[in-house]
Amino acid sequence: MRERFRTELWRAIHLFLACLISAGAGIAHADIPDTNSAATLRTKYLALRDTLSHNQFQLPLNLDSSQTSTDLKGDIYALVDYPFATVSTALKGASHWCDILILHLNVKYCRESADKPGSNLTVYIGRKTEQSLNIAPKMEFEYRVNSNSSDYLQIFLGADKGPFGTKNYRFMLEAIPLKDGGTLIHLSYSYAYGFTAKLAMNAYLNTLGSDKVGFTVIDRLPDGKPLYVNGIRGALERNTMRYYLAISAYLGALSTPPQQQLEKRLRDWFASTERYPLQLHDLEQSEYLDMKRKEYKRQQVGD
Repeated sequence: MRERFRTELWRAIHLFLACLISAGAGIAHADIPDTNSAATLRTKYLALRDTLSHNQFQLPLNLDSSQTSTDLKGDIYALVDYPFATVSTALKGASHWCDILILHLNVKYCRESADKPGSNLTVYIGRKTEQSLNIAPKMEFEYRVNSNSSDYLQIFLGADKGPFGTKNYRFMLEAIPLKDGGTLIHLSYSYAYGFTAKLAMNAYLNTLGSDKVGFTVIDRLPDGKPLYVNGIRGALERNTMRYYLAISAYLGALSTPPQQQLEKRLRDWFASTERYPLQLHDLEQSEYLDMKRKEYKRQQVGD
C-alpha cells in the first residue's frame, strides 16, 4: 500500500511538473518594454554575430536564461534562412501557432477559442505521453500582433493565471530582415512561480528528473567535459530549445504540399531534438509520431 501511494504521489508530481514547466516554456515577461523595436533587435544582432557563428549548438543560435526566487526567463536569438516576408506571414495568425505548439511533447491540444477566435488560444498542457484532455490542465492565452511592418514583427501570447498557482505567463516573438535575405528571430518567455510550485519542482528535479540538464555550461570537470546547468533553470532551457525547434520545423515545412506538411513538421522536429540527446531525448521516434498524429487529429476535430 505504501509503495502504491508513493508511486501515485510521484505520478501526480510528474504531471504537475510537466504542466508547469512546459506551460512556462512557451511564454515571456508580463510587460513588453517599449525598447523592443527593429533598431534594438538589430543592435543585439550585431553584438551576437560572433556567437551565432561559433557555438555549441552547431546552428546560428544563442540561448540565454535567468532565474530569480520568483521568476524564470529565457531568450533565444536565431538566424533562419527564410525571407522576412515569409516568416512574418507564417507566424501571424493564432491558428498557425497551434500548429507550432502541438509539436511540443507536453502540448496535448491547441485551438482558437470559440468565444474569441483569432485573439485567444485554448491550450491543454500534460504529460510527455498520451493523455486524455479531461485530466490535462487548460489555459487560455491572449494572442495579439503588437507590430507588423516591412522591417519588424512582434507577436505576443499571455495568460495572467496558470495551473498550480503559477502566473504571469508571457510569450513574445520578434523578427527583423537581414541584408543577406535571411531573418533574425528573437523568442523570449518567462513565468512566475510561488513557494509551493518551487518546492514541487525541486522535489521532481532532485529525484526523477535528477539526470536532466540544460545547455548552459557552468563549469568544466577535471577531464574537460562540460558541466551543464540543471534544476529549474535547466528545465527552462530545454523547453526554450523545444519551442524554437518547433518554430523552425514549422517554417521548414511551408514549401511542402499542404497534405504533407504535418508529417514533415513532426519528423523534422523530432530529428532536430535528437541532435541534443543529453538534454532533449524523451521518446523514441515511433512513440512520438504515433502520439502526435492522434493529438493533431483531436485538435482538428475539436474534441
